[in-house]
Amino acid sequence: MTIKRTLLGTLTGVLFIMAVTLLPVESLNAQDAADTAPADPPSFAERGGDTGDTAWMIVATALVLFMTIPGLSLFYGGLVRGRNILSILVQCFAITCLMSILWVAYGYSLSAEVDNNGNYFGGFDQLFLKGIGVEAMHGTIPDSVWVTFQMTFAIITPALIVGAFAERIKFSSVLIFCTIWFTFSYIPVWHMAWGGGLFSGGDNGNWLMSQGQGAIDFAGGTVVHINAGIAGLVTCILLGKRRGYGSSSMSPHSVPLTLVGASMLWVGWFGFNAGSEVAADGVAGMALLITQVATATAAFTWMVVEWIVAKKPTAVGIATGAVAGLVAITPASGSVGPVGALVIGLASAVVCYFCATTLKKCLGYDDSLDVFGVHGIGGIVGALLTGCLVIGTGGTESFEIGVQLWVQLKSIIVTIVWSAVVSLAAFYIASALTGGCRVSEDEEVQGLDLNSHGESGYNS
Repeated sequence: MTIKRTLLGTLTGVLFIMAVTLLPVESLNAQDAADTAPADPPSFAERGGDTGDTAWMIVATALVLFMTIPGLSLFYGGLVRGRNILSILVQCFAITCLMSILWVAYGYSLSAEVDNNGNYFGGFDQLFLKGIGVEAMHGTIPDSVWVTFQMTFAIITPALIVGAFAERIKFSSVLIFCTIWFTFSYIPVWHMAWGGGLFSGGDNGNWLMSQGQGAIDFAGGTVVHINAGIAGLVTCILLGKRRGYGSSSMSPHSVPLTLVGASMLWVGWFGFNAGSEVAADGVAGMALLITQVATATAAFTWMVVEWIVAKKPTAVGIATGAVAGLVAITPASGSVGPVGALVIGLASAVVCYFCATTLKKCLGYDDSLDVFGVHGIGGIVGALLTGCLVIGTGGTESFEIGVQLWVQLKSIIVTIVWSAVVSLAAFYIASALTGGCRVSEDEEVQGLDLNSHGESGYNS
């Protein structure tokens, strides 16, 4: 007991001496550190950040991702036959993953605006998002939010193409094709339209646009829909028609899934269009309004036209009409008013309906889910009507419809040619690397779910 007390007393004494000795030193060191510590970094507001804009853009980013998974996945999945639903879902899911990785690795850097005003590509300064940290800003929002928002556009664009070659393409070919097409079509067109490239005209003009002229593509009518629509047309022609096309029933296996997917696309599109303002302001609010107006008008118009022509207003028809309206209003969503939205919705429904039915039959191609008829044609209609109906860009006093219409047309033609050439090359490269892009006849008959993924979408 005496030894324990002695040890305890000794330990207590040592601790007391250490406390008495070190406390003044620690206080002095703390004071020195306070005197030499760097000033606090600028706050979010001091860096120009706006919490309202940031909050809205985070929501918009989630909405655009929601458009692909699950929106587009279910929309397309319901339209194919039951033995191929998983193939559609997996393709969309895998593209979401692949494009996210590629966007981080080089996509954003090659898309972004550069000092030398390159016409077709950005630069290599931000490979793997170099320099994009917590404090980096894009206007009033963090760079990280801007990068992620644009990543969701890079995801949905190649995913749209899936609908054109559904039910007959190898999964490996899809991944290779999308990688090549994303690199050499999506990125350059993005830069041309939004990165200060060819379609902007730049400070000094270029071979396509005069100084001060620029094509209007507020949210992606050219970059996303015309670009993807042309790719879909090229690939479905190169692949050939599905087995039994024109002689066997290829009715959608689940119309309810298609309607659910279309509804998700409709809701998500508010992030697509209104989010492209990159601010929570009046322009975003107007984009929200006219997106709703154009979509509702197009869906109702398609239903009426189909009712007149085919004698029945179908669920697939009204859903497809809604998507056509969403596509067509996309380039104009920051530039037209409610009346313009009505016009675009009406025109897109009529034109897309006849292109997805009459034109498709006349030309004889098998665009499985009407990617070209809805997205390609809808994007063209929207881009052209933007040039006719825009109400504020460049000022209403100085605005000339003929000039802007010609500018819009030039950007459309370049996008069509560019996407077609890249799609052709990407298809043949993918075909060479995978032993042909198309699955065997037996695999196509049995369905891609079991043959490509070893699973079945439905088990009785």
